[in-house]
Amino acid sequence: MSAQSHRADPKILGRRTLQKNHRILSTLLRPGLSVLDVGCGIGAITAGIARAVGPDGYVVGLDRDEGHLGFARQEHRGLANLTFERGDATSLPFRAQFDIVTAARTLQWISEPERALLSMKLAAKPAGLLVVLDYSHETNEWLPEPPPEFQLFYRAFLAWRCANGWDNALAAHLPAMCRNTELTGVEFHSQNEITERGDADFTERSGIWTEVIDAVGDQIAAAGFCAPAEVAQARHRYSAWTGTELRRQTLSLGAVVARLPE
Repeated sequence: MSAQSHRADPKILGRRTLQKNHRILSTLLRPGLSVLDVGCGIGAITAGIARAVGPDGYVVGLDRDEGHLGFARQEHRGLANLTFERGDATSLPFRAQFDIVTAARTLQWISEPERALLSMKLAAKPAGLLVVLDYSHETNEWLPEPPPEFQLFYRAFLAWRCANGWDNALAAHLPAMCRNTELTGVEFHSQNEITERGDADFTERSGIWTEVIDAVGDQIAAAGFCAPAEVAQARHRYSAWTGTELRRQTLSLGAVVARLPE
């Protein structure tokens, strides 16, 4: 089976912020830095980066989806230190240009993540930082267990990703990948996203899988990993279950911070 490309859901992307959804990076930014955000989507986090580095810094957001980039350019046109460019994470055109090169929830959709890390390394200045945040989907957890219809869909989701060469344990593998590209001082930080019933944003955050089903369910069914009716059943049962029974959801995320040699 040939690998597919993935188009992220703008609804999910638009809710993200630097402080909430890329916390490690937010602690490393300071005025005057240059930053490349790989896989920037519609620029919600990228705009936060631009504000953090201020007018003496500059930020480039890069994405392969021209539709997302068009929205980002329009939405964030007031930030003079921020530009958006089209490109691919595995073949970045930059050389020794940025203090920090980052990618958040991007490498999970790339079949050659080490190639992307090497490309990011080339874009960073000597002694610059790579900051990469991503999921290990196979260790996500729900309490209590989700309904069988959703579990069937989730197994299909993981199998579909695997068939496309996308790593379902990427967060856990990131430190070794960074070392393989000869980065130094590699640090791993657990960044699990935990939401519990009673949290102010519980409905929004637990509902992410309804949005994932809407975004990729048809592709998964078309690829033969489940039937269209099973996708519809999973959506219906999961949506009802989150409203009444789900107590806690843990999405397995990890971040690596690694430095280039001087």
